[in-house]
Amino acid sequence: MPKNSYKTNALTQEYEEKAKNLLRSELKRRGLTYAGLAEKLGALGVQETERNLANKVSRGGFTAAFLLQCLIAIGAKTVLIQAE
Repeated sequence: MPKNSYKTNALTQEYEEKAKNLLRSELKRRGLTYAGLAEKLGALGVQETERNLANKVSRGGFTAAFLLQCLIAIGAKTVLIQAE
């Protein structure tokens, strides 16, 4: 199996897109920018720049830990995940 087959897998890419959209929608719902998210993450001890956050979210290939840090930082208590 090629080294990058997981990252190039269509199913993986589909779920990375879902994670990216989930985070973006939660930020939009709260009226937060990446700068605001960086500030809130900083309060948790997670050092990220606005630019770095924009790049990570744009790629969509971030870890579950990063997603949880962001959701906790912005105060999300629940998230709705819809199966298609």
